Amino acid sequence: MILKQYYLGCLAHASYLLGDETSSTAIIVDPQRDIHQYLADAQKFGLEIRHVFLSHFHADFVAGHLELRDRCGATIHLGSRAQAEYAFVAMKDGESLDFPGLRLQVLETPGHTIESISILVFDLQKDPTKPYAVLTGDTLFIGDVGRPDLRASLGWNANDLGAYLYDSLHKKLLTLHDQTLVYPAHGAGSLCGKQLSSDTVSSLGDQRRLNYALQPMSKEEFIRLVTADQPDAPPYFTYDAILNTRERATLDKKLEEVLHPIGLDEVLRMGDAGAQVLDVRDPAEYAKGHLAGSINIGLGGQYATWAGTVLDRSRPIVIIAEPGREQEAAVRLGRIGFDHVKGFLERGMEALAERPDLVWPTERVSAPAVAEELRSPIAPMLLDVRNPREWAAKHIEGSVNMPLNHLQERIGEVPRDRRVALHCAGGYRSSIAAGILHQYGITQLIEMAGGLAAWEAAKLPVVAEG
Repeated sequence: MILKQYYLGCLAHASYLLGDETSSTAIIVDPQRDIHQYLADAQKFGLEIRHVFLSHFHADFVAGHLELRDRCGATIHLGSRAQAEYAFVAMKDGESLDFPGLRLQVLETPGHTIESISILVFDLQKDPTKPYAVLTGDTLFIGDVGRPDLRASLGWNANDLGAYLYDSLHKKLLTLHDQTLVYPAHGAGSLCGKQLSSDTVSSLGDQRRLNYALQPMSKEEFIRLVTADQPDAPPYFTYDAILNTRERATLDKKLEEVLHPIGLDEVLRMGDAGAQVLDVRDPAEYAKGHLAGSINIGLGGQYATWAGTVLDRSRPIVIIAEPGREQEAAVRLGRIGFDHVKGFLERGMEALAERPDLVWPTERVSAPAVAEELRSPIAPMLLDVRNPREWAAKHIEGSVNMPLNHLQERIGEVPRDRRVALHCAGGYRSSIAAGILHQYGITQLIEMAGGLAAWEAAKLPVVAEG
């Protein structure tokens, strides 16, 4: 038996290759949309990818089940409550796929979504009676459980799904023996829960002891606990959940359409017509100079999640990247179903060398310099774009908290008659915010380089919780 985990850090997403060497069969679980690593490893192991499972219809990324079907002829397997446009095998509770050295048995574990399943993995050479591992999708994480509130826009009540989740955990997963390894579909940084661990595997016994949501409590207490204080879900989550049920173009076909160079004059024309110009360079490079009107979401951070949060799905996208990184930028947008990229600026920022009138800098200053400005008689507004939980834990006295994901809807609260000093935790989100503010004509701003981390490193005071 082969079990290999793939972890995609920018989306905090884990997918799996399961292999039975005797029958030369590979099964992929919860694949990302760009499937080349699974194809390469299957070839390396001497396997053919014949099956693909989705533990549920993921909201935070577009899965690669159709890519594996079209490329390998893989059969798609979903839970029995799933409804989709494409052909699939509906797997009921207790049903299994059996191979000479491997058995995969489905547990229906609704709660995060109604169609959620977990997959028991039996290594038949070691112990055919006890599962070696369980792939839990978004039902059980390391340190947390799946949130039950993401299907509200599709007609599902969070309390009802929370009740299903309690039963799935207590009547299904917690009946497994303590040595069973738990392999979830997400880790720390995912918005599918609120306290996910950075660990990507654990034993069920450890989770039974350490996971706050698995401690003894009534169903009512559990529902209150898991529905409270969940992070805001980006607007693309419902879009992706629906897209995962649909027949759609595969990623390779979409990349053929989107990966072509566009001259500067045409980019300017497209921008005037409503296209979004997305600069994916490092925030420090963006601050030195960028195309006026562009927005910066750097490839070095949670690029796809923030793109899905602040960009408009109904408007085309043009990419500005360091030459050679255009494909990475488009692929990572494709992972969340943002296929409306129309191309990239030919030669990147070099195309603007003879048009300095189109290049804007962002004034980035040190934390001590910001502190000095805040002490001046005409102090700037100090705008903190971190999330409310971060702000509550510690913040600079006098700062105003406008989380980045709500900045556009609260843009009227940002003054235009005084300077604005902008910061986040480390400089990634504040660079995105600077681009948004510029688009709304708010240009009297400075960005604190290094964010709150730089402020604390300079031994400047913060207001701490408690």
